[in-house]
Amino acid sequence: MDYRKFVEDRLSEIKATVGSAIAINALSGGVDSSVVTVLGHRALGNRLKTVFVDNALMRRGEPERVLKTFRDIGVPVESVNAREEFLAALAGLTDPEAKREAITSTFYSKVFSRLVKELGAKFLLHGTILTDIEETVAGIKRQHNILEQLGISTERAYGYAVLEPLKTLRKDDVREVAKVLGLPPGIWQRMPFPGPALAARIVGEVTRERLDVVQAATAIVEEELADCGAFQYLAVLLNDRATGIRNNKREYGHIVVVRCVESRDAREAAVTRLGWERLTRICERITAIPGVNRCLYDLTPKPPATIEYV
Repeated sequence: MDYRKFVEDRLSEIKATVGSAIAINALSGGVDSSVVTVLGHRALGNRLKTVFVDNALMRRGEPERVLKTFRDIGVPVESVNAREEFLAALAGLTDPEAKREAITSTFYSKVFSRLVKELGAKFLLHGTILTDIEETVAGIKRQHNILEQLGISTERAYGYAVLEPLKTLRKDDVREVAKVLGLPPGIWQRMPFPGPALAARIVGEVTRERLDVVQAATAIVEEELADCGAFQYLAVLLNDRATGIRNNKREYGHIVVVRCVESRDAREAAVTRLGWERLTRICERITAIPGVNRCLYDLTPKPPATIEYV
């Protein structure tokens, strides 16, 4: 693929479609949303309004890192605090699809709908890629950013049209586009991160306590595996608990699963063969998190598993 021509074509397409109207997009900091953000700003300038929605489901320090990265490259981003709205929407939910639907509904019907009205935006630039569409349409799992492919008319439902400049690309193609755009390696080398964020790595109900656990475990896994070269690595909090011993007393504690996989485009994935010493160190650190007494390593490829759990 000629990635430079792809960029030129998408810039022309965005300009022609949006015309003199206002567009909006949500930046998460992932490679897909980052590429769409830069494409949009190059095509539309200050007529693209970029927002970072803080949904309480991100990794530790992530909102601050994302805002600083884009401030450093000269792209203005407005931070929107929607933490309480998302946590309230997820309260009591345990079914994976119900959780995804709650996040989608809160984002589009409440938070984003409000922002669109305030800014007078007529278009939404979305970082949808081909894998998102395929997995949702096939019923494997619904991606939060899939709307029109499911028959949802965004113009009727939310009052704006959706543009998806990356919908014909796989993840590895998006990384190449990011390089053409001159984005820093910290963006185009970034691991995939799910749209529902850490809600996709909590099996069962999402609560503040359970978010604290998975955030702590995620920080450990990402620090320990930063040099392993894998496609993706993550920590998952299971819904069950296990009997353990701490300070010579019985403890009914959390179970954390570590996942690390090799893949080219996320359609298939093989498990990374990590060294025993590294796995032992990760286990020791994760079971030091208050309330966690089991750490497991997931050996399941995709398929039959998906990379994420929820």
